[in-house]
Amino acid sequence: MFDGFEATRVQVGEASIFVRYGGEGPPVVLLHGHPRTSGTWHRVAPLLVRRGFIVVCPDLRGYGRSTGPAPTADHAGYSKRAVAGDVVEVMRSLGHARFALAGHDRGGSVALRLALDHPDAVLRVALIDCLPLTEHLSRITTEFATQWWHWFFFAQPDIPERVINADPDSWYRGDPQSMGQENYDEWRAAVRNPDVVRAMLEDYRAGLTVDRRHEEDDRAAGMRIRCPALILWSLRDDLEDLYGDPVDIWRQWAPDVRGHGIDSGHHVAEEAPEELASSLARFFASRPE
Repeated sequence: MFDGFEATRVQVGEASIFVRYGGEGPPVVLLHGHPRTSGTWHRVAPLLVRRGFIVVCPDLRGYGRSTGPAPTADHAGYSKRAVAGDVVEVMRSLGHARFALAGHDRGGSVALRLALDHPDAVLRVALIDCLPLTEHLSRITTEFATQWWHWFFFAQPDIPERVINADPDSWYRGDPQSMGQENYDEWRAAVRNPDVVRAMLEDYRAGLTVDRRHEEDDRAAGMRIRCPALILWSLRDDLEDLYGDPVDIWRQWAPDVRGHGIDSGHHVAEEAPEELASSLARFFASRPE
């Protein structure tokens, strides 16, 4: 897994970020979602390297082998703003002031925050299987509450930790054949770590509190993504079923936006790596329109 890549750890304030990187060419950052690690990109990253990119895959703060600060009542230590700052510092430590960016699921929320907070750093952004958190919350329906109930369960104090850590193998389910054995083993070791579970829950607690306020403030100020944006979604997931065309929603957040669905379930980097890598490579390599 990640043959030819290097691995290192970057200290960013109270966080220690584990990162894999490899290749030559323009830099691209890939941000994973919940409850995965950077290992989820193990099929996509080499394809992008072959297409002429430097590829950087960090574990998000608190996920996988990255660590973060002790949780606080305001959840700010696990806000998307804090995690986006980690990514900027990791890239600077690797010698890249500007880069292209892709984020899946919760990594997409980080990518949005990074593009808004650090517009001079992000050349292009791909947002995969995600919407802004406030767009989800403003569209709550019975279907959303039924299918995405875990958002609100994870936000409860203490109870989710007790439930999940009692039997993480039953709570978090994965298939080593579809994920790849090494990716599966890495992910399984992470979700068996109570500190990782706590950090992942803090991600969701931040999403319903501090992250929501940050997005609401941005909308009130008229802030939008300044770089070109690519919206991708899994056709065998529920994003389009719940909301219709995700591109229409993202047009409220970015003036230069395009996108399409991919025939895949939710974990698209593992299930449809060739199509995902091709879509990302075309977008990252294209000239501004």
